[in-house]
Amino acid sequence: SEVGSQKERVVTEEEWLQKWEMGNIGFHKEQGHPLLQKYLDVLLNGRSGLRIFFPLCGKAVEMKWLADMGHSVVGVEVSEQAVKEFFSEHSLPYCEEPVPEISGAKMFQSTSGNISLYCCSIYDLSSSIVGKFDGVWDRGALVAVNPRDRQRYASLIISLVEKNSSYLLVTVSYDPNKHKGPPFYVPESEIKSLFG
Repeated sequence: SEVGSQKERVVTEEEWLQKWEMGNIGFHKEQGHPLLQKYLDVLLNGRSGLRIFFPLCGKAVEMKWLADMGHSVVGVEVSEQAVKEFFSEHSLPYCEEPVPEISGAKMFQSTSGNISLYCCSIYDLSSSIVGKFDGVWDRGALVAVNPRDRQRYASLIISLVEKNSSYLLVTVSYDPNKHKGPPFYVPESEIKSLFG
């Protein structure tokens, strides 16, 4: 099939946490992603002061970059280590507080208030907790979620965005029979059926 043997593959939360603990984070880009710079105008569409969502954010340097431009950034990441590394690597002071609606979750917010990172499963979020967004930078989230969870993921993202929002998505193209993922192969046809 088009997605090869990946359909049933499951990567657990523990495995992701282990990747961070072991420093096995080849997906992290120290210099930021060149495609965000290239398509930034598509994401912002001439607008300023946007709320931008980073699903499965890790410690993406683009969060600071966009916040420095005057946007509000909200990320979600299961690894507390990744979140803390983000703040320390950018020398950003932050405060940490529990998220009452989500058992065990924490929210880390820069003292300037323009970067809020939720440490929990992305599926625990809802617009009643995080509000709605004008833009989404999905650099490694859709390709990282387990293939069987894609519909759930897409439905969540759709529920979190405003009507005139921009969704910037990076995927990878390869023969899924030769690589078990992640990143997983998401064919363009599936992206169209997920997001319409």
